[in-house]
Amino acid sequence: MMLNSLRLTCISFIAFSAMLTPLYAQRIATLEVDLKKRTPDKEIHVQVDLDAITALPDSVIRLIEVKGNKQTPVAYQVENNGKRVLHWLVKPSLATSIFALEKGKPLKPADHIRAIRENGELTISNGNKNLLRYNYKTVYPPKGIDTAFKRSGFIHPLWSPHGQELTRIQAPDHYHHYGLWNPWTHVVFEGDTVDFWNLKDRKGTVRFVDFVAVNAGPVYAEYQTLHDHVVFKKDGTEKVALNELQSVRIFQPQKGQDYYIADITIQLNCATDEQVLLKEYRYGGLGWRATEKWNKENSETLTSEGKTRKDADGTKARWVILQGKIDDDYA
Repeated sequence: MMLNSLRLTCISFIAFSAMLTPLYAQRIATLEVDLKKRTPDKEIHVQVDLDAITALPDSVIRLIEVKGNKQTPVAYQVENNGKRVLHWLVKPSLATSIFALEKGKPLKPADHIRAIRENGELTISNGNKNLLRYNYKTVYPPKGIDTAFKRSGFIHPLWSPHGQELTRIQAPDHYHHYGLWNPWTHVVFEGDTVDFWNLKDRKGTVRFVDFVAVNAGPVYAEYQTLHDHVVFKKDGTEKVALNELQSVRIFQPQKGQDYYIADITIQLNCATDEQVLLKEYRYGGLGWRATEKWNKENSETLTSEGKTRKDADGTKARWVILQGKIDDDYA
């Protein structure tokens, strides 16, 4: 029996070695995860190339955490996108965490995070709590408002762990704001300056095209979707300038956990042989219209560079915290 040994730091692959041993007849690999410098009460997503370890199907592999003589089954999820990637969640500790892959029946939790599509909406939920909703149908503005403000392909609501809505759409002073959405403002395409953000100008928009994938399991739920960034030409025709692949993955919150992780990845590619120039502008790209229940009196902004609501605008940061009171709770 061949035994593989891996050492991981966060999600980085550090070393791989193999040796022959008769001691662990069912063990396939040992995985070491060093998260000692991480926040101890926050679980970390870890991944490893499963094909580099074994060719066995994941239906006959189990993952266990090893602490001395104690072995605890761990839920995992396998992503198969050209190669198999094994994903699981690890809680940092003062010592290196040891996991083992063995032949056996994998742990199958009775309940896990889910992704459900219905009525033009995809909702990711955990138990009886909704976490995020992606709108793939076209949503129109209220009656009497210019239909140029219609939009598809956006996230709303984004919920807090306690169920408060953190996003808003179609605010009366900004009907073109749609929760979490991704338009660019000053774009040069085929000699014209296009605005995908300010819909009322009728120069462009962003539309849902189709889903690439929707998955759910014991570690995460995710969707991948295609968007077209559409230019409205002066002659009344339309042309797609950019193709967007948006991937959103939400990791399973653990019992008693007062947070969850949403990982959003956006890839943009030119849709034609024509170049697309994203000009510098004070806003554009991924936007978040926050809940109407926040204002300057009951919420705050803080960046990694110590900037606040007063001076954060237009600055760069490694992280940003936006938080405040909602009804009788905080989010």
